[in-house]
Amino acid sequence: MTTEKEYDVVIVGGGPGGLCAGMYVARARRKVICLEKFTPGGQIAVTGEVEDYPGFEHITGADLGARFESHAKKFGLEIALEEVAEIHCEREDRVVRCESGNVFRGKAVIISTGGSPIKLGVPGEVEYSGKGVSYCAICDGAFFRDKVIAVVGGGDAAVEEAGYLTKYGSRVHVIHRRDSLRAQKIIQQRAFDNPKMEFVWDTVVESINGNGRQVTDLTLRNLKTGQTSKLDIGAIFVYIGFRPNSGLVREGLRKDAGDYILTNDRMETSVPGIFACGDVRAQLVRQVTNAVGDGTTAAVAAEKYIESLEDRHAHRI
Repeated sequence: MTTEKEYDVVIVGGGPGGLCAGMYVARARRKVICLEKFTPGGQIAVTGEVEDYPGFEHITGADLGARFESHAKKFGLEIALEEVAEIHCEREDRVVRCESGNVFRGKAVIISTGGSPIKLGVPGEVEYSGKGVSYCAICDGAFFRDKVIAVVGGGDAAVEEAGYLTKYGSRVHVIHRRDSLRAQKIIQQRAFDNPKMEFVWDTVVESINGNGRQVTDLTLRNLKTGQTSKLDIGAIFVYIGFRPNSGLVREGLRKDAGDYILTNDRMETSVPGIFACGDVRAQLVRQVTNAVGDGTTAAVAAEKYIESLEDRHAHRI
């Protein structure tokens, strides 16, 4: 049976930004709910180790996500496992419709939906998804103990997750289309110092091959020489970026060329009463520290927006 409920603020996405926003809205004694389709914590919940969040020299992503959730709930944040289908405006209400049919109305909505992994788009990727093709090292790494593993990408996520995968794989090949990494220098140095990691430069994956049941090898192409080669592997993990989940608002929002939501410094979008925080919005850096800062700002701005609506109604009386 579907339901329709009213809140002051509806938060879409339960990552660090969404949970932090929920904590601040709840502390302001507003009725608030956070809708998350997978598990509270979002991407951080499937991250192996976190060492760059102030106050924690070392903590797993799952533990940090659980702390965010517990802290927000302490102040009264409701959390519901729902996949959002659409957000639209009805006069002063911002209406969130879910795939389940449930409807949540709020005076303000905070979008904290993050993004989805970008796929390689090569033959075999879809066929062998879940059979050796993965986008989450902490989710699937343990399935490939003592196997040769390939990681595609050269940014922070690719290099960090490749390092994590050396806990399981006999060897980890990092395949990158350029001749140098984009990851932070400290992350690069750790990777270069890891004897189980090997780098395949100036190279792209042409196809992912298997025996019908499992990935067995990759066809690679060197971009400088044009030569192709085969790399025998047991698994491939893809980290070449992600696309923001920014298409939920029916009225449309202003976005940049990468489809990231544009906001001002108050996290306000181009649609009044709709705010955005974290990885879904256009910004220079996408880290957990950014997300919680965004979430704080979005929560305070949403509270002020609701107060302005209440003041307007008061003056009408």
